Amino acid sequence: MMQRLLPFLSLVVLFVALAIASPHFLTETNLSSVVRQTAVINTMSLGMTLIIIAGGIDLSVGAMLAMCGVLGTMAMENGMPVPVGILVGLLTGLFWGSVNGFLTTRLRIAPFIVTLGTLGIIRGLTLIITNGLPVTRVPRSFAFLGEGNLLGVPFVLWVVVICALATHVILEHTRLGRYAFAIGSNPDAAVYAGVPVAFDTTVIYALGGLLTGLAGMIEASRLMTGQPSAGNGYELQAIAAVVIGGGSLHGGEGSVIGTLIGALIMGLLSNGSDLLGISPYLQQAIIGGVIILAVTVDELRKRRGRAEA
Repeated sequence: MMQRLLPFLSLVVLFVALAIASPHFLTETNLSSVVRQTAVINTMSLGMTLIIIAGGIDLSVGAMLAMCGVLGTMAMENGMPVPVGILVGLLTGLFWGSVNGFLTTRLRIAPFIVTLGTLGIIRGLTLIITNGLPVTRVPRSFAFLGEGNLLGVPFVLWVVVICALATHVILEHTRLGRYAFAIGSNPDAAVYAGVPVAFDTTVIYALGGLLTGLAGMIEASRLMTGQPSAGNGYELQAIAAVVIGGGSLHGGEGSVIGTLIGALIMGLLSNGSDLLGISPYLQQAIIGGVIILAVTVDELRKRRGRAEA
């Protein structure tokens, strides 16, 4: 029980500590900024939750985010309406997620290797398409996705909540969700139980890509550009959010609420570092340390469980 409460307690302690350390932390402007800044990682992390629960991993999401943002904004630059441009970004993520799932399952290649390879392919293609230059001529109305408000609340918060609810429903109330846990816990047993492992794994990677596509459009909306270099290091933050929230890199464990808490912890660490004048280089070191700590705690818990069994 304590293991499940630890991420939430860590979030509360971090929130209180930052409120005491900086008088600017609890201002409406700063809290709104935290919501908008964490929306991208939150959305990506929800997709990563599905993938990690199913025993996989996707290192290409940062590069995927960049391509989705670039192609979506290029569609708008060429006269397409904003909703169509967003759809282009979503479909781009869906396509690359499906590719990762197909290569992982049909060719029986480890997901770490597959997604490391597609990371390079996607990033390289994005730079070729743009010649390394950002896409800047986008409609002003596109800014609403990342910077607008609805009923006095940042619009991206509504988007994240809807995505979180949908992901929770998939995991807890659908056959795909049950199969994801089964595949992550023991893929061989899942095969013998009649689970369509290859098909469901591909669908899970596709859903992860779709959510990454949405994150890419949110990022492009906040920047009002399609940046070919966007998303560098985001894959580590997404993985860290899942692991900090109680997900296991061994597969078979994870939750939506845990991932959201993990992403918020990452966001508060970044925001607090900025408010306190901590170097962004040190922030990267802190993120790396948090990942190692979270994985260590998970591994120790598993060893203790095996010893008791």
